[in-house]
Amino acid sequence: MTPVPLHPEARYSGVAMAFHWLLAVMIVVAFCVGVYMHELPMSPDKLKLYSYHKWAGVIILGLSALRLLWRLTHKPPADLPAPAWQHKVAHLTHGALYALFFIVPLVGWAYSSAAGFPVVLFGVLPLPDFVPVDKALAELIKPWHERTAMLLALLVLMHVGAALKHHFIDKDSTLARMRPQF
Repeated sequence: MTPVPLHPEARYSGVAMAFHWLLAVMIVVAFCVGVYMHELPMSPDKLKLYSYHKWAGVIILGLSALRLLWRLTHKPPADLPAPAWQHKVAHLTHGALYALFFIVPLVGWAYSSAAGFPVVLFGVLPLPDFVPVDKALAELIKPWHERTAMLLALLVLMHVGAALKHHFIDKDSTLARMRPQF
């Protein structure tokens, strides 16, 4: 069964789609780099990956702010018909995702600052420390960056699973609403 083509008003805007897919790729890459670099022995390559990871976090933070601003000023398409509990879970999940788009990089920035490792965007733009240097505070913050990143990864997997369920099992147009048309 082929889904019925969507009317333009039933789809997300091109800007919303661009924010969605760009952040999706950035979050997956930042997560994978974070997991990979964590286990590496100390080396120049590990330090380089930490810098890339921090840069990705700052970009994710900035794009998330722009995405939220866009979302607050542009009404999304109406929800598709579904049971009330699915709408409730979807809205709660989206709210948690948006919150974690900010929490994960901010906690990472706080950890980096507390540990005494400044964030220097692209190696040229030093960002202010988010918190003062304090090794004990860094040890308290570090696990929260890891935990919130894992929670974000779990919610992303749930989000992807729900989109695929809608596409392949329900055969509705939920996924098509966020898929670019070329």
